[in-house]
Amino acid sequence: MNAEDVRRLGVRLPEAVEGGDPERVGLSVRGKGFAWTFTERPEPRAPKEPVIGVLAIRCTAADKESLLAADPDKFFTTDHYRGFPAVLVRLDRVDEAELWELLVEGWRCQVPKRMAKEFDAKEFGAKEFDARESDAAAEIID
Repeated sequence: MNAEDVRRLGVRLPEAVEGGDPERVGLSVRGKGFAWTFTERPEPRAPKEPVIGVLAIRCTAADKESLLAADPDKFFTTDHYRGFPAVLVRLDRVDEAELWELLVEGWRCQVPKRMAKEFDAKEFGAKEFDARESDAAAEIID
C-alpha cells in the first residue's frame, strides 16, 4: 500500500476529507485528524520530514497495545507517540483490507457515536450490525 491508496480509501468514509498536500497524507473528519503521514527529524534540531511510507492512524489505547504486540514489523510507536492514541503503520506491510479496517477504526475514534452506528448499519447491514452491537454490549457488561 502507498499514500495514494490511503487517500483513495480514506475519502470513502463519510465526511472524510484529505488535506490536499501532495507530499503527505492528512485525513480528517469534522476537523479532527484520523490518519496522517508520520514525520521525523533526520537529526536532532533538524526540521521534521515526512516519511511517506509510514502512516499514523488514530486508535484506542487497547487497540494500539494489541497491534504493537501482534506484529512489531508492521506496527510501531516512537517516544513522541507514547501515550498518544495513534499507532504507526508501515504501509508496505499491510494489504488493502487491513488498511481499510485501520482507517475505519481511526475514523470511528473521531466521529460521534451516532455517525459511527449509521456507517456500520450501511457498511455491514442491519443483521451483522445488530450482532456487533450485541457483542460490544456484552463486553461492557463483562
